[in-house]
Amino acid sequence: MRIIKLLVFLIVLNLVAPAFAATVDTLVTFSPSMRKNIKAVIITPTGYSTTKQYPVVYLLHGYGGNYADWVLKARGFEKAADVYDLIVVCPDGGIGSWYWDSPADTAFKYETYVSRELVNWVDSRYSTIKARTGRGITGLSMGGHGALYLSFRHQDVFGAAGSMSGGVDIRPFPNNWEMFKRLGRYAEQPERWEKYTVINMLHLLTPNTLALAIECGTEDFFYKVNEQLHEQLLLRNIPHDYTTRPGSHNWPYWTNAIQYQLLFMSNYFNRKPV
Repeated sequence: MRIIKLLVFLIVLNLVAPAFAATVDTLVTFSPSMRKNIKAVIITPTGYSTTKQYPVVYLLHGYGGNYADWVLKARGFEKAADVYDLIVVCPDGGIGSWYWDSPADTAFKYETYVSRELVNWVDSRYSTIKARTGRGITGLSMGGHGALYLSFRHQDVFGAAGSMSGGVDIRPFPNNWEMFKRLGRYAEQPERWEKYTVINMLHLLTPNTLALAIECGTEDFFYKVNEQLHEQLLLRNIPHDYTTRPGSHNWPYWTNAIQYQLLFMSNYFNRKPV
């Protein structure tokens, strides 16, 4: 009899569970600097209420992707919004923007858009913690580079940052992923490539001011540059979480990795003052 009751309970639970799930919306934002509308996916936790303030994680896509990548290709990850009671924002980063304000193409101002315009848009429409202590940013590949690039340069905006399979040093790849369209050819604009690569921006960091979680699969073509970034952070005594495990540059790896990234972000948001 108990077994029958348990089975009935589990069936009812499975029927009811879908009604209690994070809300996934696709909304249109506006970028004044680029004078255009840009879509973003906004994920809010079950029971979202304007009576409390929520931390926000900005989650960036990779080269060739768009705002919908995470919800379409890492299905189920949005449940983390419920688990950690936070908001996730997945903006569109354009085709090969690398999240820069491009010095070679003024139509690309994705640094301004993500770090200022989008953050202000979200804070004005959602009940958020409007401080760096309530904001994190992470992403995959181009988005991993973008998350570190933006957080290093805007530590007043983001308190935590992560990277999954990030292109953290662009210089070994001068002909790839349209970077030359945003910076100019490496042979012609070497100073730009030196300035706009994440691994050369560590001087902007002070120990313990920005929480960092960096990871990359051991079969990834970005593995070597991530190892080098890790070594440089150690050399400069910059605390950070660094994780490697078997995996390549693909969605099975990122679908797993995002779980660790969001746990890291949640731990940062919920940390106790020392």
